[in-house]
Amino acid sequence: VAMLTGDNRPTAERIAREIGIDIVLADVLPGDKAAKIRELQGQGKRVGMVGDGINDAPALTQADVGFAIGAGTDVAIESADVVLMKSDPFDVVGAIELSRATLRKMHQNLWWAVAYNVIAFPVAAGLFYPFTISPEVAALAMSGSSALVAVNALMLKRTRLTGIRVGSATDAAMQPRPATAQG
Repeated sequence: VAMLTGDNRPTAERIAREIGIDIVLADVLPGDKAAKIRELQGQGKRVGMVGDGINDAPALTQADVGFAIGAGTDVAIESADVVLMKSDPFDVVGAIELSRATLRKMHQNLWWAVAYNVIAFPVAAGLFYPFTISPEVAALAMSGSSALVAVNALMLKRTRLTGIRVGSATDAAMQPRPATAQG
């Protein structure tokens, strides 16, 4: 994980320390962000970019996956593949976890449908004659298969996203702090 920012080095390093990023590339010009991403892709790396401004739009488009902060500019949101609703960089981890869980569910549903059809088509074609099933039972089996796929997809709601944090430090830092009396 690296931070690629147009901010000055001291600010970038302080923020990187707070969120646990080791590699910091600061004072990067807007046009150089996309070039740096191309360079990383040329090294065979998959690159994700998080941005919120007009200057980030070319880099968001160049990246393999672009994440826009929901409070960002319209052009950044349009350039990105994923829009994060909060301004918490840890939501990127949650978005990746959710996409992996979704892909797993798609594979499970695909394999269930293939297995069902491998069994159902030969029976429907009469390959196991005299063993047959009535049209009512076939319709019930087809409905059951569809219901199983739908329920499996709904199980995504139970996915635990460790990257998404409720009441994160970033959210707390953005809240006004009450004044304290000095004694």
